Amino acid sequence: MGSLSPLPEQEILPPESGFNPQMPQAPQEMRRPRPLWAVSPATYILVGINCLVFLVMVARGISILNPAPEQLLAFGADNASLVLYYGQWWRIVTAMFVHVGIIHLATNMWCLWNLGLLAEPLLGTAGLLIAYILTGAAGNLLSTCINQGIHILFDNPAASHGALYGPVGAGASGAVFGLAGVLIVLLKSPLLPVPPEELRKLRKSVIYFAAINLVIGIATLAPGFGVHIDNMAHLGGFTCGLLFAVPMVPRLGSPRRLFERRRRGAVLMVVGILVLFGFFLAQLPG
Repeated sequence: MGSLSPLPEQEILPPESGFNPQMPQAPQEMRRPRPLWAVSPATYILVGINCLVFLVMVARGISILNPAPEQLLAFGADNASLVLYYGQWWRIVTAMFVHVGIIHLATNMWCLWNLGLLAEPLLGTAGLLIAYILTGAAGNLLSTCINQGIHILFDNPAASHGALYGPVGAGASGAVFGLAGVLIVLLKSPLLPVPPEELRKLRKSVIYFAAINLVIGIATLAPGFGVHIDNMAHLGGFTCGLLFAVPMVPRLGSPRRLFERRRRGAVLMVVGILVLFGFFLAQLPG
C-alpha cells in the first residue's frame, strides 16, 4: 500500500473577518507548520512503545529474527491456556505490543504509522489510542476464543488440564486492521472538508490494504507455509473497528462537543461488548 498522508487542515475565513481581496492587506506573521509528531502524537507514541518493547526484549537476550515462544510469553504474548486457565487476562492487551522478530515489527509499524497519520485527525489523539487498544483487544479475544475451541474439539482437555496448549499470539496487526476498519467507515462521512474524489481514493487504498492482507493471511494456512499469521486476530480487530466507527458517522466533521459525545458512546458500546465476550470465554471448559 502506498503512503497515506493525514487529511489536510482547512481554514475558512468568516464573513466578519473583514477580508477584502481587492484591498491591500497588512503583512501577517507566517505560522510555522507543526511537525507531524505534534499533529499526530498518538501515532508516534504507539509506534514508540512497540519499538521500545522490542528493544528491551533484544537487550534481554531474545533473538532479533526468531524469538522462541517461551521468550514471547515472558514479555506478555497471548496464549489461550494462560488467559483462560491461569486467568492472565492482561495478555489480551500486552500481546499487541510484542512482536515476533524485527521483520514482524517493521511491517506492523509501517502500517500503523501510515494508518495512524490518516486516522488521528479524524478520531483525535485520545480516540486513536482508544481505537488501538479496543480493536487490538478484540482481535486477541477472538483469537483466544478460536484457539480454545480448537483445543476443546480436537485435543483432550482432561489430559492437558493445567498444561500449556495452543499457539502463542503476538503483534499489533489486530489493532492495525482495527484502524483500517475505522477508516473505511469514517472516510464515508459527507461532512469531511476534503474533495470527494480524494476521499474515494483514500478509502479505496485502505480497502485494498485490508483485502490484500486478509488474502495473504488465508494463504498462509496452506500446508508447508513457513509463516503463521493469526487471521482471527485480524478479523476480530477489523470487525471491531467497523463497529467502533459506525456511531461517529455521519457526525464526523460536526461540532466538537457532538462528535466527542458520539465517540464516548462508541467506546462504551465496544467496551460493553468486549466485556460480555470475555465473560463468555471465561465460561468455556479448559
